[in-house]
Amino acid sequence: MSEITVFVARNIRTMEPSLPEATAVAVRDGRIVEVGSLKTLQPWLDAYPHTVDRTFEKHVLMPGFIDPHLHPSLAAYLLQCDFITAMEWQLPHKTVAPVRTREAWLTRLKELHDAESEPLLPIFAWGHHRNWHGEIWRDDLNAISRTRPLILIHRSFHETVMNDAALKYFDIDEEKMRNAHQVNIERGHFYEAGNRHVRAQLASYLLSPQRLGPAMKLTTDVIHLGGHTTVGDMAFGLFGAELEWGAYVAAFDNDATPFRVELIPTLSIGGVGANIEQVRKYPERNRHRLRFGKHVKLFTDGAFFSQLMQLGGPGYIDGHDGEWLMTPEQFESNARALWNEGMNIHVHCTGDMGVELALDTLEKLQWERPRFNHRYTIEHFGISTAAQARRIADLGAIVSANPYYVYELSDIYSREGVGFERASQMVRLGSLSRNGVPFALHSDFTMAPARPLQNAWIAVNRINAAGDVLCPNERATLEEAMRAITINAAYVLGLEHEIGSISIGKKADFTVLEADPYDTPVEKLRDIPIWGTIFEGTPFPLGRKQ
Repeated sequence: MSEITVFVARNIRTMEPSLPEATAVAVRDGRIVEVGSLKTLQPWLDAYPHTVDRTFEKHVLMPGFIDPHLHPSLAAYLLQCDFITAMEWQLPHKTVAPVRTREAWLTRLKELHDAESEPLLPIFAWGHHRNWHGEIWRDDLNAISRTRPLILIHRSFHETVMNDAALKYFDIDEEKMRNAHQVNIERGHFYEAGNRHVRAQLASYLLSPQRLGPAMKLTTDVIHLGGHTTVGDMAFGLFGAELEWGAYVAAFDNDATPFRVELIPTLSIGGVGANIEQVRKYPERNRHRLRFGKHVKLFTDGAFFSQLMQLGGPGYIDGHDGEWLMTPEQFESNARALWNEGMNIHVHCTGDMGVELALDTLEKLQWERPRFNHRYTIEHFGISTAAQARRIADLGAIVSANPYYVYELSDIYSREGVGFERASQMVRLGSLSRNGVPFALHSDFTMAPARPLQNAWIAVNRINAAGDVLCPNERATLEEAMRAITINAAYVLGLEHEIGSISIGKKADFTVLEADPYDTPVEKLRDIPIWGTIFEGTPFPLGRKQ
C-alpha cells in the first residue's frame, strides 16, 4: 500500500455541505482518504507512513473542474484552422484579435492566402458569423482564389462554405449536391445535416495521421489550461468512431494526461454516429482515462450561432425559419429506443421549440414506461420560456447550459435576430434555480472558450461583450455557479459518486487556484489565476513539459 500524501492549503472548498471548508486533504493511491485539518487527520497519520506536502499552503483547492460537454476531436479539427472571429480568443499558443466586419474578414482571409507560399495548400478559416461579417459565399471565396482551396467553417461548426477549388480538391460531386437536403451548391454552402456531405472529406485532411498528433497535443493543452480534470465528449464518433478512438488512446491514455474523458456517443443522424448495438458494446473498450457509460446524445433543432434554432411565435425578426437536425418523428423514435434501453439521454436543444420537442417526448416516454433518476438532460438551453423551466422540473429533467451565449450573442441577437426580451433572457439559470432544477455549465468548445471560471463569471454576472448586464433575475448565485462546474457537472455525467467534490473515497482531483472564489468580488471571478491541477493525487502545473 502506498504512503499517504497530505496536501495542505490555505483553504479547501469541498462543495460538500456537510464540510464545506477544510485546510488539509489526505490522498493515497489516487483517492481521498479523509478531508479536514492536520489535527483531525492525525489518526491516519499516526497509523500510516505519510508525507505532508505544503506546496499549496498559500493556494485554494477546489474539486477538479468538469466540463460535461466539450468535443476533443472537434477541438483538434478546428484548432488547425485560422481563427477569424468576432471575439478575442486566448489559446495556449496564441491570442487571436477580433475581426468584426465583412471587409475585415475577407481582408484577413486574403492575407492568409497571400502569405502561404505553397499555391495549392488548402486554407481553413473558422469563425465567420453573418451578424458581424455579413454573407460570404462561394463567389466571395472565388474572388480571393479560384486555384487554392478555401474553406470557410462557420462559427457554429454547423455550416461550411467552399470555393470552386475546394469543391474540386475534396471531390465533391456538384451535380449530386443540387437537390441534397440542407445544401446550396451554388453558394458552396453545406449546413446542418447537409454538412455530412463534406465533413468526412475535410476530416480526412485535418485529422490525417501527420496532423492528428500535434492537434491532439494542442487540445490537451486547451483542456488543462482551463483547470479541468474531467471532460465529457458529448458527441463521440462525430468524425468516425475508430478514428477518434485511436486518436484518444494515443493522446490521452497515458500518465502525462492530467484529465479523463467521458465518452458520450450520438445516435446516428445523417450517417454520423452509432446505432444502439454499438452503444451497448462501447463500454467494453473502457480504459483508465477513457470511459463510456450509459449516456447517448440526440439532437432536436439547429445551431444557436447560425440562428437556426427553432423558435415559437413570433419567431425571428427577419421572418426566416429554423431547422431540425432530427425531424420530430426521428427524434421521438430514437429517444424511445434509448429510453427503453435504460440509457441516459442528452438532448441538444437551442431554441424553445427544440426544448418543447424534447419535453413533449420525455412526457410521452414517462407515460409509457416510467423511470426514476433518468438524468434526461437538456443540453445548451439557449432560448426557452419560463414555463419550460417549470416543466423541466415537473418531468425530472436536468440542464447542462452554455452561458457563453449571453456573453457573445445577447447584444447583437437583440437587434438582429430574436429581439431584446428573448435575447436578454437566454440561458435562464435563475428560472431553473427557482424551480429546483439541477444545472451544470459547459463550453461546447469551441462554441465557447474552455474556461470554467469564465462560464461561472457569466452565470453570476450576466455581463455581455458590450458591457451590459442582461436580465439580473436570471443570474445564478456564486454557490450555484461553482457547483455547476464541479459537483453538478459530475451529476450530469452520472459520476457524482466518484468526482465533483472533495470527500472521502472520491478521486483525488483538485483544481489549484491562486485566490478563493468565495472571497473574490464576483466581477473578478474569471480573473482568478489557475496554478494547475492535481489529477488522482499527482500535481500538474500549467506549462508543465510533457
